[in-house]
Amino acid sequence: MHLHLRLLAELGVAGVAGLIALVMFVRGSKKTRTVFACGVAVIFLGYEVRKHTPPYEQGLHESIVRAGVDVSRSDVPHIGICQVFPADNVWNTPIDRLPKDKRAQDYIDSIGPLHAVHPDFGSNLDTGIPYTLIPPDTRPARITFDYAEDSDLGKYPIPPDAPIENGPLSKGDRHMLMVDERRCTLYEIYDAHPVGDGTWTAGSGIIMDLNSNALRAENKTSADAAGLPILPGLVRYDEVMAGEINHALRFTVPKTQSKFIWPGRHKASHNPDLKLVPMGARFRLRADFDVSKYSKENQVIMKALKKYGMFMADNGSAMFISGVSDKRWDDSDLHQLGAMKAEDFEAVDESGLQVSPDSAQVKAAGR
Repeated sequence: MHLHLRLLAELGVAGVAGLIALVMFVRGSKKTRTVFACGVAVIFLGYEVRKHTPPYEQGLHESIVRAGVDVSRSDVPHIGICQVFPADNVWNTPIDRLPKDKRAQDYIDSIGPLHAVHPDFGSNLDTGIPYTLIPPDTRPARITFDYAEDSDLGKYPIPPDAPIENGPLSKGDRHMLMVDERRCTLYEIYDAHPVGDGTWTAGSGIIMDLNSNALRAENKTSADAAGLPILPGLVRYDEVMAGEINHALRFTVPKTQSKFIWPGRHKASHNPDLKLVPMGARFRLRADFDVSKYSKENQVIMKALKKYGMFMADNGSAMFISGVSDKRWDDSDLHQLGAMKAEDFEAVDESGLQVSPDSAQVKAAGR
């Protein structure tokens, strides 16, 4: 019975129409057999449309309903009118009281204890990782992916002026992040290149429902090496000016382990050394780090690093923290974040928060 209901849910209206046609076929008549043939075609078309309709990510989509009680929290991060994942998502969960990871010191040693934090963003708009809101009349573009098996296939609504990381002439990662406010859907693309006829080529791409706790399928990359979305981990000027960042940040290290841990979904190394940082590892600024002597803007970032920490999400320069560039940033002030060294951080063990390996939802307090 459950299998039949699941099949109907997958096929939707098309499935119901096809089953009606099947009944007509069983009862005979040449005319009804013709209708049956049409019904079979409808079933196939409906299933294919369903199969290629976002969201494509795996996990507990029913958590959207369970998290609905909490999304009214005023501290849930937003982009435009959309929340950036539910309140009980691991990105939005404080980790300041979690235990240290048993390999915390090994990880810091592998990074280099004296490596300074570097804000990889600022007032220069050709730095940082930009994002854009998708205008309602944007036409979807077709993209050919190098890593199609790891990408969400389909058409991506790319605005004509959508910014590319480090500018249109960049030879770097060329990320593009876009949010559709009407559907609260996030589109992220790695190594995006316009072809010139309205189509694009790219390394990989993902489509994520910002109201969902679902993660990528296991061993699937995203536009980031760890298989995680990029947007929720960026430092944004407006949040800092509002006085609080209520989510984890994103950072990089040069050498990583050939392993990922929850909520990471993908590894990007062949090195099995357990002393190296695995993809998806989460670090926090130590509670005893004195933030009082820094500007109020930098204190917002530092306090977020204490409360929410940061995910290691990609191979790159040591202790580079990602953010959105904005002409209003004070670069001299941001430079003071370099007072934080790798040794001022500690890896945490957040495995106790996990509800399911395929979901970013965390356990409720007391569970």
